[in-house]
Amino acid sequence: MSKKLYSQFKYQKRIICLPFDKKTYYDIVKDATKFRASLGEFIEQFPQLFPAEITQGYQLKEIRKPKKLPVPIRRILINKTNISYTIRPSFVMPYLTAMTEDAERVLFLRKYNVPFHALSYVFGENAMKWFRISQNIGRNSIVSTTIKYATDLPQHVVADEKHTWIKGEKAYIATTCANNCILGASLVKNANETELTKAYGIFKKEAQVIQPDYAPKTVITDGWLATQNAFKTLFSSIILIACFLHIFLKIRKRCKNKEIFSDISDKLWNCFKAPSKRNFSQRARRLIEWASNSKNNVPSFILEKIEKLREKSISFTKAYDFPKAPRTTNMVDRLMRPMDKHLFCSQYFHGSLETAELSIRSWTLIQNFAPSNPYTIKKFNGWQSPAERLNQFRYHDNWLQNLLVSASQRRHFNRPQNPL
Repeated sequence: MSKKLYSQFKYQKRIICLPFDKKTYYDIVKDATKFRASLGEFIEQFPQLFPAEITQGYQLKEIRKPKKLPVPIRRILINKTNISYTIRPSFVMPYLTAMTEDAERVLFLRKYNVPFHALSYVFGENAMKWFRISQNIGRNSIVSTTIKYATDLPQHVVADEKHTWIKGEKAYIATTCANNCILGASLVKNANETELTKAYGIFKKEAQVIQPDYAPKTVITDGWLATQNAFKTLFSSIILIACFLHIFLKIRKRCKNKEIFSDISDKLWNCFKAPSKRNFSQRARRLIEWASNSKNNVPSFILEKIEKLREKSISFTKAYDFPKAPRTTNMVDRLMRPMDKHLFCSQYFHGSLETAELSIRSWTLIQNFAPSNPYTIKKFNGWQSPAERLNQFRYHDNWLQNLLVSASQRRHFNRPQNPL
């Protein structure tokens, strides 16, 4: 990510977005006593949205009346640090580009890859306005926007690279997932160790804002050496686990004999379901012995793939030391499926690397916060999105206002213990 984009992150730290009620806000903001009382309630209820020094006192500053929107905006001054902060209600979009209620349906349809010219036709305004509003969402930190509690930082992550194109040139999206959320999506033009270390380093930087010593225990990858080396460079203590699913997929791709493939797949998944390291090793040896027997007519190229079970057995059996760690990259593959559709529908990227980065980050946050289908919401007791299901919490019933408030978090706390 460019230095320019990080400087924008720094600027956003001076803006505190709060879930004010739109009906009462215009009355509260003009009355210093009411505004201070309302702000005090938010400080008590959501301390993570404010700088720590605010508890030692602050002053109300002027009311600004922007030309873009007729919404009065208050500013405050923290006594200890002498730093000013803008208090923005969540029913207004960042940079005062639009009201949230006008942008909410537009950005929801971006989840389903509706093009900007179609959005302009249905909702009015011009396509470039909706494009800029969408891009601005990507300026927020993915990790600290998605995760509210420090205790929810993932101990086990899944990583892979999505192949894409920028102006016809090959590029890669270094994607990090956990808890059914995308927590990292950074673009690079090469999939070598140096570039991937920089890309996955964005995930590390954003996570360590929440917890400075954060390091996941394990990462599961498809076996690409550059990916594994990148994570080992970023997190020296991390355990690398190889994806068992990829052996199955490579065999399925080349095996034309359905009868042999059926036998091999049954035996492979029998290995996968082994209850312990010892059982896994035993079943893997039996599979290799069976495949090596000339009577079974197993093709040599499939035998080579099966023998990798022996060569990489340590990479597979490490998962038994971490029962909660995934053993396949299925999570990232599942989340990459809509990403692939999004890239195809937009005909990939046509601008600069920075613009492309903002675009995929914006799409990622929308995926994390936009409501799922009604059946899924009902299944998860009313939690609308992956981010809500992860945090078991929402700031506002409107998903976009929830995203905007979450994006202004400054500090993170451990999840409070349930008294029950």
